[in-house]
Amino acid sequence: MKKNIKTSVKGKPGKITEPASSRPEGSKEHETFMRRLRTRHDELKWLYMELYDNDSMFAELTDQMYRSYMERRPGLKETDQKREADPGWYKKNDMLGMMLYIDNFAGTIKGVEEKLDYLERCGVNYLHLMPFMETPEANSDGGYAVSNFRKAKEELGTMEDLEHLTDACHARGMSVCADFVMNHTSDEHIWAKKARSGDGEYMSRYFFFQDYSLPSQYEQTIPQVFPIAAPGNFTWIPEVGHYVMTTFYPYQWDLNYENPRVFNEMMGNFLFLVNRGIDVVRLDAVPYIWKELHTPCRNLPQVHTIVRMMRLISEIVCPGTLLLGEVVMEPEKVVPYFGTVEKPECHMLYNVTTMATTWHTVATRNIGLLKEQFKILARLPKQYVFLNYLRCHDDIGWGLDYDMLGRDGLEQAAHKKYLNDYFQGYVGCSNSRGELYNDDPVLKDARFCGTTASMCGIEKAGFEEDEGAMDLAIRLDVMLHAYLFMQSGIPVIYSGDEIGQVNDYSYKEDPKKAADSRYIHRGRLQWALTENIEDPQTVQGRLFSSLTTLEEIRKREKVFMTEADMRTLETWEGGVLGLVRESEGEKLIGLFNFSEQDRTAWINEEDGMYEDLLSGDVMEAKGVNIRAYGFYYLKRQK
Repeated sequence: MKKNIKTSVKGKPGKITEPASSRPEGSKEHETFMRRLRTRHDELKWLYMELYDNDSMFAELTDQMYRSYMERRPGLKETDQKREADPGWYKKNDMLGMMLYIDNFAGTIKGVEEKLDYLERCGVNYLHLMPFMETPEANSDGGYAVSNFRKAKEELGTMEDLEHLTDACHARGMSVCADFVMNHTSDEHIWAKKARSGDGEYMSRYFFFQDYSLPSQYEQTIPQVFPIAAPGNFTWIPEVGHYVMTTFYPYQWDLNYENPRVFNEMMGNFLFLVNRGIDVVRLDAVPYIWKELHTPCRNLPQVHTIVRMMRLISEIVCPGTLLLGEVVMEPEKVVPYFGTVEKPECHMLYNVTTMATTWHTVATRNIGLLKEQFKILARLPKQYVFLNYLRCHDDIGWGLDYDMLGRDGLEQAAHKKYLNDYFQGYVGCSNSRGELYNDDPVLKDARFCGTTASMCGIEKAGFEEDEGAMDLAIRLDVMLHAYLFMQSGIPVIYSGDEIGQVNDYSYKEDPKKAADSRYIHRGRLQWALTENIEDPQTVQGRLFSSLTTLEEIRKREKVFMTEADMRTLETWEGGVLGLVRESEGEKLIGLFNFSEQDRTAWINEEDGMYEDLLSGDVMEAKGVNIRAYGFYYLKRQK
């Protein structure tokens, strides 16, 4: 592989690289940019030189940053100023997110704008638009194989439509999140097409190898992401007679961030996206972006250098923008992606392990592992903000703490099989329905797919017309959302969960989707069902009204602020989780029964009487009886 050649002497961080395209001094916008640049210049240049040692490329970067700032719309700059003055704006208890696919939700970007009244009715003020950039029709990986970082899929609309949508969202107090796929491009991206033709400059933007000798060495230490669907980490490209690194799928070529041209161009794409009005940028697969021989090519120190530079760039150009890192690891291992208090990286991270552990708890009716998870979370700095969810667009992988489970006699392979069998409805008195994803018969490993409602039993109860089972399934669904809202951070609901939408098996009839079982929970929103949300006799009405009540409580009570104290509470009952939130003298106890049997939380809080925020009943927080799949929000009375 041809390495990038460094041609300049490392610059002095103390000398500010003035943007070549800067306006004359005295311009208010110019002075605002230069003020932000001066504050962060030395560190940004030091980090850039550490990776690239190239003065001219750094000058190009700062010039690009200046142009992006000057192109930023006045309304976005006004928002930047407000958020600079209130940097904790996203840590408040009124934040509620929803993630959706534009086509499945409303057909087009303009269609989403037409549905903003409904989203407001849902209480949503953080809208995550799943990938919408241009991708090949055949090989899109659900939108994560981007062929053009500056163009939306034609069937969804235009980037002008996106600007109109984000403006409309901002007018309603809604933030908008979008994915930035930075590890790779589609093999139909213009760079890949030129590389395939043998253009060395563009080949250097990827990882190309003339023979398999170096790839074979890489393979010794790089884990496989999809060992069944896409084995190996390299793909032969016959047109150019080289192998190219493809960590995810053969049609997704990994970018070479050792090349400063790649970093600069991708930062241009990043700034182009945020200038369309995107408030939160989800950094897809960020741990993978730096590759090095004889390493796992994940979580390397240079990754943190790049993320820190992105944070500095955004603080200079668009300080109202947040970075959301997609890091699929347990909380204590993802925290390095927050950076430090002095040198922060991502503003927010996903709480992946708690999501998986939650469904483990549903299947085992044992809160032991989940309780330990929350003890770990409670020890983390309160400045850390996690996005919490019951499910997302992806599959559920069983990345649990098997060392701890092993102490209880649970063996990893056998337990993963139990969980997958349970949620398919085969064992454990399960009412769940769903399908496996990426099933590996050799390793006896698989992931699971299904909507929240189907995993809770709503699909099965509806099919069997069993009212008793339906009541229990709805209770489980509501309890899980109440538990979700109790966690520290921002709760995010997947579109359709607010009305209990079940699995969509029609994906099997589409040849482009049939091989990917994740489409079972990516079905089109059934708008006809939303017409029932005011009817308390329907599944949709019962769920929607319950979630609305929970949302109102969360927005009203300051103990739900992200930075409130949180701890576990011993219940002396294996099926009941106890959580406590405290802030400014207020105290709230959450009790959640993960069993389909009535249980008693053997707590004994002797600090006064408590009000159940759902029923209004006043009671002692002692020996609390909780019905099957029930919960309590108990607030201490003053």
